[in-house]
Amino acid sequence: MATIDSHLSSDEETKNREAEPTGSPHDALFFVLAYLPVYELLVMSEVCVSLREALKNDVLPWQNICVERPLNSRLSIEGLLEIASRANGRLKSLSLVNCGKITDDELQRIVDENPIIRKLHVPGCTGLTPEGIIRAVKTLSQHHGNLESIQINGLFGVEKEHLETLCSYLQPYSANQQKQPIFYHQYRSFQTSRNKEGRRIDVEVCPICSQVRMVFSCSRETCEKKIDCRGCNFCILRCAECGVCVGEIGETICADIVCLNCWLHLPKCNFCNEPYCNQHLSPCSSTGFVCDVCDMKAVKFINDVSD
Repeated sequence: MATIDSHLSSDEETKNREAEPTGSPHDALFFVLAYLPVYELLVMSEVCVSLREALKNDVLPWQNICVERPLNSRLSIEGLLEIASRANGRLKSLSLVNCGKITDDELQRIVDENPIIRKLHVPGCTGLTPEGIIRAVKTLSQHHGNLESIQINGLFGVEKEHLETLCSYLQPYSANQQKQPIFYHQYRSFQTSRNKEGRRIDVEVCPICSQVRMVFSCSRETCEKKIDCRGCNFCILRCAECGVCVGEIGETICADIVCLNCWLHLPKCNFCNEPYCNQHLSPCSSTGFVCDVCDMKAVKFINDVSD
């Protein structure tokens, strides 16, 4: 069987296959493997023979698979299937974030080989269909009925009927369990763990447009109990920094929407006086900086003068 890294891009493969260090790794390193993300596991498998064999023969590191950036754009379907097979049928959670290559057939194959999956998160996997998701969820519910949560935000064609069918296969909320609200700024901040504990599915029917999408709640204390303030991102504009519903919009260079209060506190460009949101702000940027737009204008001006 080919190594997992053989399914990565050539550039990544070249980096991972540079000079192999001599000597055996410290014993403590083997205990760390079970806590590493998939991307780091793939890199570690190319460090030395000892680590490669340890990862090949140990099921524990592969029981919770999360494929996100940058791996989601580099990993082939064959590589994904091989990674899933490392769990030997004991895969507990599968999280594929924006993996556009995977289709219904590949997902069903993973589910058939791993019937005890409890968390199935496939947000942004545009190659999947609602019917394919229902088939996979039905398979998991028939085997053990332990499916706790699913994430399907970003899939095309999900209708209310699909949502009702999916919810019927999930474990019901317990008596002391409530559906947790989703705040827009928190959703943007986390790439994978966007589904709060106790929330079975990440989408619902928007109370405003009646479309199946992620429905956000307002983070402002005075709005938390107002039904009118709940809605999808298409119906209600929300601040990218604090998640409140916004009336007057503050403009940012990165085109994100922020409330005026957050706009006042964000670092501004020294020339145009417009800010970046914190997600797009460079870590090295100070209170005053030159944004990319102004920097490009300055370079163009210098080139024109030189000519």
